[in-house]
Amino acid sequence: MSLTHLSNMCSHLNNVSKARLGLTSIVDTKMHRNLILAMQQQGLIGTIVRGGRSPPPPHLLLGQPTATSVAADGSSAAGSSIVETEPVTQANIASRRLWLGLKYWQSEPVLGKITPVSKPKRRITMDLQGLRRVIRGSRSGTVDGLRSPGECLFLATDRGIMEARQCVEKKVGGLVLCRVE
Repeated sequence: MSLTHLSNMCSHLNNVSKARLGLTSIVDTKMHRNLILAMQQQGLIGTIVRGGRSPPPPHLLLGQPTATSVAADGSSAAGSSIVETEPVTQANIASRRLWLGLKYWQSEPVLGKITPVSKPKRRITMDLQGLRRVIRGSRSGTVDGLRSPGECLFLATDRGIMEARQCVEKKVGGLVLCRVE
């Protein structure tokens, strides 16, 4: 898991949100795919399409997809949120992109400021007690508490990437990845 790529993704999504773009692409890695799926479950991202360098057809971003869905681990699944537009081959595996359709509400981006918490030189982990304090709004270690209802904190756990409230429900801790305000 490369936290350098996570920092690049966070700054890219910040720039896209400030520019008020409706469509963007990021590099397709396992960590990015799982983090974007977690963001979509929280309602921050609209649609996710897995494709190549060129953008997907507009009907995949606007309506119900007709292509096969792909789970986070790459296997086909009926309930997944990622749509695949091109087959994966050895020739195009390095150029795979995740195309994200961003959400807007009353002309404001739903995805606000996204900041990485753990950095490549300093990985921050939290246990269950620390997560409970952060969710209640208190500071725990170097992580500030959640201040607003729409704020999210994403963690990498042994059960996958989850939001902090889900981690407390499932009683697990993990590596703090990023905060979305």
